[in-house]
Amino acid sequence: MSDQRTAIRPLIITEKEATTEAERFQNETLRPILKMQNDLLTAIFRRMMARRKVPFDSFSPPRKEQQIEHSLSKDNRLRGLLLGVVIGQFTIGEYEQFLSQESEATRRIMSMMAERLKSGLVDA
Repeated sequence: MSDQRTAIRPLIITEKEATTEAERFQNETLRPILKMQNDLLTAIFRRMMARRKVPFDSFSPPRKEQQIEHSLSKDNRLRGLLLGVVIGQFTIGEYEQFLSQESEATRRIMSMMAERLKSGLVDA
């Protein structure tokens, strides 16, 4: 199963060699999963804004960026849902690696997710 799961991920070429285990995990696992799940992550974010009655689409670009940052840092339900979409794509080995550095990996996931959401929703 793990070979199938990793085989469908997009290949992402990074310019510099990862120096730490966290960077390697980010480049080899997290970035491809976030890219692959981008449309779903965006749809979940939009749906949550609608359910919370946040007029996200009427916001100015800087206000949209603020809302994304605020939602990802303060809305625990949204955070958990989006994090689950990413973790659900891990192999068992990747999950064990995630658990060994959970707080750093979660921070990296949320940071990259915020950037993806900003580039997809603010510029759209």
